[in-house]
Parts: sequence; C-alpha cells; structure tokens
Amino acid sequence: MLDQTMDSGGIRQTDQCKPWSIDVTLPDLDLETCAQEPIHIPGAIQPHGAMIVLRATDLVVLQVSANASDFLGHPVERGVAVEGPVGRYREDILAWYASEEPQLQLQADDFSFVFHRVDAMIVAEVEASPSAAADQVFLRLRGFAQQLAGQPDLAGALSTTVRLIAQLTGFDRVLTYRFDKDWNGHVVAEAGNGRLPSYMDLRFPAGDIPAQARALYASNRVRIIPDVNYRPVMLEPAVNPQTGSTLDMSAAQLRSVSPIHLEYMRNMGTAASMSVSIMVDGRLWGLIACHSHAPHVVPVVTREACDFIVQTLAMRIAAQQHADEAAHGIVLARVHGRLLSAMSASPYWLDGLISSREDLLAQVQASGAAIVAGGECHCVGTTPTRDQIAGIITWLGRTPDAEVVVTNALPMEMPAAKAFAADASGIIAIRISELHESWLIWFRPEVLSTVEWGGNPHKIVREQGHIHPRASFERWSNEVRLHSVPWADAEIGAARELRAAIVGIVLRKAEELAQLSGELQRSNKELEAFSYSVSHDLRAPFRHIVGFAQLLREREATLDEKSRHYLQTISDAAVSAGRLVDDLLNFSQLGRAAIAHKMVDMDKLVAEVVHSVVMANPGRDIDWSIDPLPVAWGDATLLRQVWFNLIENAVKYSRPRAPARIAVTGSGDEERTTYSVSDNGVGFDMAYVDKLFGVFQRLQRAEDFEGTGIGLALVRRIIERHHGIIHGEGDVGKGATFVFTLPKQGKGKILA
Repeated sequence: MLDQTMDSGGIRQTDQCKPWSIDVTLPDLDLETCAQEPIHIPGAIQPHGAMIVLRATDLVVLQVSANASDFLGHPVERGVAVEGPVGRYREDILAWYASEEPQLQLQADDFSFVFHRVDAMIVAEVEASPSAAADQVFLRLRGFAQQLAGQPDLAGALSTTVRLIAQLTGFDRVLTYRFDKDWNGHVVAEAGNGRLPSYMDLRFPAGDIPAQARALYASNRVRIIPDVNYRPVMLEPAVNPQTGSTLDMSAAQLRSVSPIHLEYMRNMGTAASMSVSIMVDGRLWGLIACHSHAPHVVPVVTREACDFIVQTLAMRIAAQQHADEAAHGIVLARVHGRLLSAMSASPYWLDGLISSREDLLAQVQASGAAIVAGGECHCVGTTPTRDQIAGIITWLGRTPDAEVVVTNALPMEMPAAKAFAADASGIIAIRISELHESWLIWFRPEVLSTVEWGGNPHKIVREQGHIHPRASFERWSNEVRLHSVPWADAEIGAARELRAAIVGIVLRKAEELAQLSGELQRSNKELEAFSYSVSHDLRAPFRHIVGFAQLLREREATLDEKSRHYLQTISDAAVSAGRLVDDLLNFSQLGRAAIAHKMVDMDKLVAEVVHSVVMANPGRDIDWSIDPLPVAWGDATLLRQVWFNLIENAVKYSRPRAPARIAVTGSGDEERTTYSVSDNGVGFDMAYVDKLFGVFQRLQRAEDFEGTGIGLALVRRIIERHHGIIHGEGDVGKGATFVFTLPKQGKGKILA
C-alpha cells in the first residue's frame, strides 16, 4: 500500500482514497485502507543515511541498519555500548535525553547526527554533512526575513518562500500546497526551472493525504526522498529486542516509503522529493513540496534551514490570518451594534431588524434574508418565494436540536432546493424560538466555478487485484454547481451573536439592552486596538530578524557558537510576535466566552498557581504569606487565570527585593467574597491608577519588566464577566495591592 506522504507534492497518490465530493460518484471501495496502512513502521530506511537504535540507560546498541558499519567506516555491533563518533558524545547524549528538548543534533567527522526518543530508546540518524553546506545556507538566509516582512500580502510571502527554498536546495520545482477546511489541497505558489511541469492552481482531493499521514506531517515536519530508485536498507534485527515490536519511525527522516508511492513518483517523472510542513497555530496549514527530475541529495543543515524558513513563513501566515479576522470582526461588530440599537429603539424587535435592511444583510454578508415569526414571513433582499422558504423551514425542523444551521451547498442536502439554487445555494439559519418555528435565515446565491484537478480524480487503475497510482497528471477540469461562496467563521459567529441577542436579550432581557450596547462599544474599541497591534507590534520582531541576519553577514562563514546564538535570537523574536497575537486574541474573544459557574476551591487554585510560578522563577528568595481562602462561585479556569496574572505580576515586580514578600488573603460575607494579592515590589504612582487595567497600558518600562501589557486588562475582563469588581493600590518603591470581589451564588452584580 502507498506511503501516504506529500513528498511528491500533494499529487493524487492512489485512487483508492476517497476524492473531493463535488458531483463525484465512486465504486464501493475499501476507502479506509489508505488511512490504516502502518506507514510509520516500515522496518527499513533509505540508504542515504544510517540508523542506530540505542538503549537510553547505557547507550547499548539494540538495532542497527545493515549499512551502518560501511556508512560510518567502523564496526557497529549490537549488544554492546556504541563506539565511534556517537560514543565520544556519550555524556552529551545522556544529558540531552534527560532534558525536554525533542531532538539533539551533533556534527562529527563530516557526519551529521540527529537523535530523537522512541519509548525508552534513543534513535540516531546519520547522514553525510559537507562542511560547505552551512556557509551556503547562511549566505542565502541573510536577506530572507527582510524580504518576507516587506511583502504586502500572503501571496507575495508564499512566492518569496518557494523561490528561496528552490535557490537553497536546487530542486527543479518547489510549490506551496494549502489545505482547505475539508483537507482538500490547492497549489497556491510555485517556483520552477521548467524541467518539471507546473502544478500551479491545481487542486487535489482530501483522500490523497489521509488523517494518519497528516498526523505524521504534524509531528515530523521535514521529509526527503533523494532517489526514487533506492534500495531499502533493513533494520537489524527486524523486531526491536526491548519492545518486541517493529520500531516506530514516525519521527525519523530516513524512514523508508511504500513501493507504490515510489511507483507514483516515477509515473509523474519525479526522481527526488522533499516536503516541509507549514504549522499555523498548532494545525497543519499546508506543505512546501520540492521535486527534482533526477536524484538529488539535500544536506541536513540545509533541510533544517528550510524548516526554519517555513516556520517563519508560518508565523507570517498566522499574523495575516489574525489581522484579517480581527478586521472582519470589527466591521461585523459595528453592524451588530447598529442592529441592537435598531431593535432597542423599536417597540418590537422584529420591526427594528426589518427597518435595518442593509445592516441585516451585512451582518453575515448575505444577499437576502427571511424572518419567520408569529406565523408571518418577512423577506429582505433576494430570497426564494414564501412557499420555498416554508419548505426550508420544514427541512430545518428535522434537526430540532440545532440552534444554528450553516451550509454553502443547500441543494446537496435538500434536493428540492435545486429549484431555487440561483437565490439560495447557501444559508445560515438561526432558531429564534425554542417553542415555535421561528427562524432568521440568510441566503447566498449559487456561484459557478471550475476546479482544476491534477489528473482525473475518479480514475482507478487495477491489475490482478492490485490498485496502482495513475500514470497521467494532465489537468482535469470539473465545473462546480449548486454551491455558494462559503461562510466565514466570523460571519457564522456574528449570526450566533445576533441569535443570542434576540433570544437572551431582546426577547427576555430588554431592560439590559442599553448596558449591552455600552459593552459592545467597548468591545469594538478593543477589537480596533487588536487590529492596530497586529499591524504595528509585529513589526518589531521582524526588525529583530533583519538585524540579527545582518550580524550573521558580518561574521565569518564558519558557524560558531555565537552565530548559533544569533540564530536562536532570531527565532525568539519571531516567537514573541506570535505570543503577543495569541494574548490579544484571548483578550478579544473573552467577551463572547461562556462562563461555566460552579463552586471553586480558591485554596487549591492559589496553591497550583504558586507552584507553577515558583518553578518558572528558580532561585528567587520569596517570603509567601497565604491565608485560608473562602470558596468562590465562578468559572474555575478563568479564575485560575486571574490568580496567575496577579501572582505572576507580584513575583515579577518584586524582583529587585531580597527577600520579596507576597501575601494572599481572602474574606467573605453573605453577599460576596473578597481576595487580595500584595507585594513589596516597585509599586506604582496612584496618579496613573486609571490606566492600570487598560490594554497596552504599562506603568513600568518594558526594558525593566517583560510583558505584553494585556495581563491586568484580561483580569478585569474576567472579573467583570463574573459581575465582580477589582481595584489596585500602590506606592512607588513600597509595593502594590490588588483586590477583587465576586458575588456569591444567586447574588446580583457588585456595583461598588
């Protein structure tokens, strides 16, 4: 069976895997076979390297590839402690194994050694590593960060990346393969020298890369096949003596691949390939796939540089996506605010919605809408007929538990909708009443499009009971009908928010509408601040990248320890930008998060937080004073965040003190519980207390104390979501105290 990898650039690898389901009907095949193939335990490696499997406790050789002795130039014997270059680094290897680092890389005798863990074993992969490779890599890397930061859009960033990787590796074709939400693939950028055909803008069905293969891409970002005609090198013995099973090679770059995959590569004229996973926010976004018409070896140091380049690209993609989502969210939030104002100003909420026709459609970027309530149907914009809408309501009624129904292919789910697909191929429907058939439905029209496939996705080649990869990769077009433009996550979220407003506020809590409007205005401001931060605050980390790349240029070509430090600093600066965006996203989304109230053991929460903070600040001299704390009524996860931010701040801002003194107290009465965190740190001037809980408001210099300026704003948001209050008091040079109060179960909002 096929090695379901994207080493060949995401082209369809076996027609036994299920294709993209757009007007496609296939025979009844065993479609699960692809996902069940044990591609992580081949029992063999590719011959451009060697593998040694060591017992972690004493580095005794348990398994070894058949070529190891010849490859290294000295005997590698099983059952004894490893010798040669690996043995010389025994202490380094054992120290790494005891650490939390996922891999260890060593350079010795013109070999590159990469170590990773499998169970209680150490797997060493060895490849030849020419000394000139590192020099060429860093010459190419010098200007990449600046080029990437200078690209105005994602398309430019992708093109810049594939061009650099093509120059760096020498592959004939390098492309970016992006997954959609259903895991179909799309080639969105390409660089080539003409030796291989272009796959630009071609799409490939999700079955090409099943879930098992995608999991391997997420855990092992870099894969290479230097020669399609290689002869696999067996691991000896085949069964690991320590586990009694075949070695798991999920994390191994030398892992051998399926013969059917190699046949597929030959069919497409590819003699060598390499892939690098693009991980965005912890999810497999896509792949950089590289191909060559002839065998082609890429040294380890070059592959690691490609991985660094691609993960830098991933941070740019994440920043771009977050910025786009924030900008879209701001627009929709403003529309949402106007709709709430219109509903509150009208005697009946329905009249307010109908009077705001443009905003009602703009709430989800729809072409039409229908409100079915009180036995009547009110239409806005381009919609199906009332009888057709009644048919949609009947269809919706078959899913009684669904509060929101979303589809961009209604005729595929409701065949009768083919008759009015031109007006309603896509819908978002929100249930307004739990007792009656009351719905608000938005419509989008059919949009005709043509999908260009890399070969006929329906073709299956059989021979004597076997399935083979197809031999043709000619463009194959498929017209897509009965689909609308897909609904964005922000639009679906806006629909949910409007439903919540109608059901929870307008229909049952009209008296709270004015207060909600004020909260919405503040939410809009925070979203605007977030949008600004994405475009502004991320520039500094990229300037760091450019600066340290310049430092590398000024040094000698040999990669010494200080040069590696510069490279690490480059990575840290980029990561800091990602953390800032994550913090801002958490803050902006908290206003819509549900609160799961229960009785919370505050003593336990504080103990956990103190332990975590102490572990993160070893060697600090801190005098802790923690009183018994009353139980609170609230969301344990969010209250833990409150304690963490306040206690972490106390530890941070008392850093100049020896010893630092931090006190945690609590008290309660019949109505409320009150808690405080005090320290003897640097304190603050009470003249600026109004800025204390604002986003990006810092009362200390960033050079003196690290942080994003969001922590206290997040604390206030959580406390206010619990209907509580918080305030701070400080004295410059003497310390600070933060006090927050929460209502008890069944009690009302605290006003002062």
